[in-house]
Amino acid sequence: MPDQKDCSGIAALSICEAILLAMSGHKLLPEREIVGLLRDAAATHENAVGTTREIEIHRAVADLINRIAAGDSVLRQS
Repeated sequence: MPDQKDCSGIAALSICEAILLAMSGHKLLPEREIVGLLRDAAATHENAVGTTREIEIHRAVADLINRIAAGDSVLRQS
């Protein structure tokens, strides 16, 4: 059985991406603002402090968010 934390994270990412897609599709936010929001979220994780393990996790999260902002997601296909 998958780890509950992993499932929660994947579900949260899917929900957030769906919200961003809807906002983009309905012209509530322009793509540049959505990308800016993603970059801000990534920066929060890039600047996080904690144990070595926590910092590794934050950096991995930042990398994932930056990949989404760069277009490695459905967001750019709207």
